[in-house]
Amino acid sequence: MRETETARLKLRRVGEDDIGAIFEGWANDPEVTKYLTWHPHKSIEDTRMVMDYWLSEYNKESCFRWGIELKENGTLIGMIDVVGYEGGVPVIGYCSARKYWNRGYMTEALRAVANELFENGFSEIKAEAVEENGASNRVIQKAGFEYVESRNSPLSLVKPEMVTLNSYRLKKPQ
Repeated sequence: MRETETARLKLRRVGEDDIGAIFEGWANDPEVTKYLTWHPHKSIEDTRMVMDYWLSEYNKESCFRWGIELKENGTLIGMIDVVGYEGGVPVIGYCSARKYWNRGYMTEALRAVANELFENGFSEIKAEAVEENGASNRVIQKAGFEYVESRNSPLSLVKPEMVTLNSYRLKKPQ
């Protein structure tokens, strides 16, 4: 996994120096985590524990995880990563601090990550969004993904409530 840049963003590894920004920026925000697979962090120690796990995962070839940083001022505004694989197809997840929503940053980051994954040999990429999360569905569509299906599913093991998930895919350009 390498760093990559877009017009406005730098996608880079996250590290221990980012724990405060992650906790304060989005990990403790119930509005940000509403449709995510995990609950808001109650303390910075929750974020520190997750960071320890993330840092250990960077040693795996299958780990693709970036912090999303604004190039103009170096502010970490969110994260984007491969949250799993379905039949060898990477599934992308993302989140960002609420104050940076609706500015096109996540669409820009998602396009960059898709390009990185294609350059790493993947021919297809998947993304999912809870149907009620209109903004996330729009991000995925604006990044060029095509709708595949909707299905009822528990959100996660941690959040077992049933939701409708919209599934999208993007195929590598020929």
